[in-house]
Amino acid sequence: MMISRNRIRIAAQLCGSLAIVAAITLIYTRVVTNVNSTTIALTFLLAILGIATRWGLLEAIVASVGGMLCFNFFFLPPVGTFTIADPQNWVALFAFLVTAVVASQLSTSVRKRALEATRRQQEMERLYELSRGLMLVDKGSPIAGQVSHRTAQVFDLRGVAIFDRRIDFVYRTGLTDDSVSDRKLRDVATERTTFRDASADVWILPLNLGGEAAGSLAICGSEISETALHAIGNLAAITMLRAHAEEAANRMEAARQNEAMKSMLLDALAHEFKTPLTSIKAAASSILDEAPPAQQELVTVIEEETDRLDSLVTETIRMARIEAGELHLQKSPESVAELIESALVKLRILLEDRDIKIEFSPNLPEVFVDAELAGLALRQLLTNALKYSNPDSPICVRASAEAPFVRISVKDSGPGIPDKERAHIFERYYRVAESADRVPGTGMGLTIAREIVLSHGGEMWVESAPEQGSEFFFTLPAVKRNAEGNS
Repeated sequence: MMISRNRIRIAAQLCGSLAIVAAITLIYTRVVTNVNSTTIALTFLLAILGIATRWGLLEAIVASVGGMLCFNFFFLPPVGTFTIADPQNWVALFAFLVTAVVASQLSTSVRKRALEATRRQQEMERLYELSRGLMLVDKGSPIAGQVSHRTAQVFDLRGVAIFDRRIDFVYRTGLTDDSVSDRKLRDVATERTTFRDASADVWILPLNLGGEAAGSLAICGSEISETALHAIGNLAAITMLRAHAEEAANRMEAARQNEAMKSMLLDALAHEFKTPLTSIKAAASSILDEAPPAQQELVTVIEEETDRLDSLVTETIRMARIEAGELHLQKSPESVAELIESALVKLRILLEDRDIKIEFSPNLPEVFVDAELAGLALRQLLTNALKYSNPDSPICVRASAEAPFVRISVKDSGPGIPDKERAHIFERYYRVAESADRVPGTGMGLTIAREIVLSHGGEMWVESAPEQGSEFFFTLPAVKRNAEGNS
């Protein structure tokens, strides 16, 4: 179909060339008759020059021959014959032909240069568009697949395939394995040599940058220059290697943070375990030196501290499971007063010589919770208040009904939390900068407490003012009672 249309176009242009020559002949034989042969010759020359410039060499030669024959037959003596009486008129006829050839060659050269300049400009514009598109690739999707799709889209290609050597996978856009095999793509990436199949109109380029091989790129069905092809290959290589470098950097940063968190957690656990172990060792060392009544008291201390150490280990395991997302609730109706009392008992050693105030609203309903986890959340808030408040300042625990929840709060009289840090204190591993160096901890306590509360369908928040202390609030679902008072 394309060849047929091209032939029709050439035939039409040839007929147009002869029509122009015929029109000039008709004008000078029928309309403007009082004109010398030189003027007529110049008119034919200008017409041939125009045809050569507009259409090309073949049309100009046909017009030149036609013009020479018409000029000879109608305007050179003897008129009406193809003989030439004056040999000098051969110069005019030769001039027609030379003009046609020279003008056509010059015109073709100019047109080719103009077309080449236009094509290079279009390639530069498309390369710029491609580079912008590759800068905005989605990190969540395969990079090589996006490069393949965007390259085919921007350059309007019949097909593109990219072999990502790092994951040993080929991404294709409109290009089947029959046109370009996976094996050929791998061979080009390994050998790092450009391959061209002229019959299939396929280019395969190695994607190399700085000696590092990213894979290979296949392009099918394109009139792109070889320079532009290599530019596309460089852009693809830069994009893929940059993505690989970012992934490696992210993995290294995650590993570094993981190691830092492990170190911090071990340091905090060591500090938490050290207190009961010290008490146990001191009590055990003193048993043999004391009378039976004192021995009984020391054994009690050992028993309590052992229980506390066992509780710390249990809570550490539970916190690790919560951190891993393995949170399973076993809910039942629980008394708020018993939850608070149980938390205070487990922290009895830490709460010695501290002023603890408890305030309850009358007719406080039960809460429907996992008692162990709800108690752990409350203990985290109490421990946080003990760490960050002055030993002489009181700690107040309040509980009130706010249907369909029960609201519980822990208030201290410490220095408070700066406004700029208040929004971050529930984030994992986050610690207030002003006290991070002097107060032990992992930065996990508040995060775990909040996760427990959220898993029960409640909320947790904080209210704080500089030098006026902080109050942490959380809500737990109240037990629903029917008309007979049953849950």
